Amino acid sequence: MSLRRWSVTLLAAIAALLTIAPLLWMLSVSFMARGEASQFPPPLLPSDPGLDNYRMLFGTFGIGRFLLNSLLISTLATALALLFTIPAGYAFAKLRFKGRDATFRLLVAALVVPGQIGMLPLFLELKAMGLVNSYAGALVPWLAGIFGIFLVRQYCLSIPDEMLEAARIDGASEVQILRRIVLPILTPIVVTLALFVFLGSWNDFMWPLIILADQDLYTLPVALAAMSRQHVQDNELMMAGAVVTTLPVLILFLALQRFYLSGLLTGSVKG
Repeated sequence: MSLRRWSVTLLAAIAALLTIAPLLWMLSVSFMARGEASQFPPPLLPSDPGLDNYRMLFGTFGIGRFLLNSLLISTLATALALLFTIPAGYAFAKLRFKGRDATFRLLVAALVVPGQIGMLPLFLELKAMGLVNSYAGALVPWLAGIFGIFLVRQYCLSIPDEMLEAARIDGASEVQILRRIVLPILTPIVVTLALFVFLGSWNDFMWPLIILADQDLYTLPVALAAMSRQHVQDNELMMAGAVVTTLPVLILFLALQRFYLSGLLTGSVKG
């Protein structure tokens, strides 16, 4: 192996170590006894590993309830986003209708508008509809993301029109074409989009904080923020909460990273 390749490998290893080191220390601290991580210099490993912090989280604070809330909202948000986004992206790519290109350009232009700007009018609309402090209200921002529509459209542009026309000649409806022809081709980008939405809704803090007033409806990020106000000095407990928040999405990402990378790389050269 040449010196250049050795150098690149070494730099990649150092970058990977620097990236994963905080996560490993977070995991280590979560098994430490109370106050152990506050020593100087802070220890890298627990002197007497234990599960007391996790027992407190699930027993005293009932974090299992918030974990289920996050899982429910993220799963529903992902399913609804795919339900609305995939047909919309396909329509903008392969169907002809009046104002299609102008509407799509308007949607793409809206990508530069920060999402926080629309939170107040959206909250007022949901309040008028009686959806404040409900799971339905928490799901609304994820129903049809512009970025998802753009991603699906760009991928659909790579599908040959001749294939779709042949299906239409055989009598297939647009719904049948979408389900039997387009969706199997879109598998990498669908998985990529699902990961984007799931991770985004799982980690979202601002919107659940605004829309959910009932503590029993809190998601994990909101619940941990509320708990940190009372236990700001309990570093070990907070790290255990961070592990509970991070671990599920990390496992999901690692399990689906093959589809994720395939979708990103393919989508980057299409259109």
